Amino acid sequence: MEQEKIDRLKSVVRTVPDFPVKGVMFRDFTTIFQNPATLQLMREELRSMYAGKGITKVVGIEARGFIAGAILAADLGAGFVPIRKPGKLPAATYSASYKKEYGIDKMEIHADAISADDVVLIHDDVLATGGTLLAAIELVKKFNPKQILVNCLIDLTDLKGSEHLPADIEMRSLLEY
Repeated sequence: MEQEKIDRLKSVVRTVPDFPVKGVMFRDFTTIFQNPATLQLMREELRSMYAGKGITKVVGIEARGFIAGAILAADLGAGFVPIRKPGKLPAATYSASYKKEYGIDKMEIHADAISADDVVLIHDDVLATGGTLLAAIELVKKFNPKQILVNCLIDLTDLKGSEHLPADIEMRSLLEY
């Protein structure tokens, strides 16, 4: 992505000190969604990253991964699959537990959401330590899809979360901090 576009998106990301705990500099990208011009820029950049890659399903991680993930799925002509917190999906599910920066959590995906013929893009809002994405990758691998790719809006590179992701899975982000 061109530096001018990166700077434009970064200019509207709000940094909130000491949220959710003291010492954390929280990158609030919801301000990108509030501005029609930056929302469209984000949309165009995500689409250009993945156009022509044959993606058939975009998996969005609850809750903020639903927003850009669903937009991206529609733009790519792919289906959208939510990964949710336990008890939110009505049919049979697979589940995975994972360690977050602030504790242990669990997520679920419908057991019939993906097929072995799918090329899957997992989308989340922020890559921090990698725990959430590792659990999502674990869930998607249960379906043995043709390929798995990973995308985040923001990669907090100081936390080195991408170093924990499998080497055979391409991970890209729009912005890095």
